[in-house]
Amino acid sequence: MKIFFDTEFTGLHQNTTLISIGLVSENDRTFYAEFNDYDIAQVNRWVRENVIPYLQFSEVQTLNPKLDLKSYAMKANQQTIRLLLSEWLSQFEVVEMWADCPAYDWVLLGNLFNGSLNMPSHISKNAFDVATLLNVAGIDPDIDRKAFCGLSEMNLHNALDDARLAKICYQKAMQKLELLL
Repeated sequence: MKIFFDTEFTGLHQNTTLISIGLVSENDRTFYAEFNDYDIAQVNRWVRENVIPYLQFSEVQTLNPKLDLKSYAMKANQQTIRLLLSEWLSQFEVVEMWADCPAYDWVLLGNLFNGSLNMPSHISKNAFDVATLLNVAGIDPDIDRKAFCGLSEMNLHNALDDARLAKICYQKAMQKLELLL
């Protein structure tokens, strides 16, 4: 199962902390979590203006009940999110993780599990890169993703919306590659 994921975090630096994470599977099952224990002191102006407004939960909310294995949404601490993410991932036999430019996302996902070697064993040990796939398909990897996918109403820098956008970019790149073969 291909799962597309994205994270939002406190900044592009070594000690950054997760603000939110979003995942969407090939069969449109979703996981979305906002962290209530990120380091607010690291939040800079850009994050305040471009990430925080797109969070779905208020500061006072702590956990929304999960609906079923298809859709989880919550605001909680790292430990709770790690446990519920493991539970959500357990519905898939083998998981291939895909992200758009996953350098930070992959490391932060590994950190959530206290190191990538501690991730559930059915998860791929490497993240696959949508930006590289776009390039291989002959699509400019710096293309405006929303325009490319025709999704002007999507919120960039909301982790779940960005995961959905990565999935659509993947699908469009694969369609183009199939035409080339």
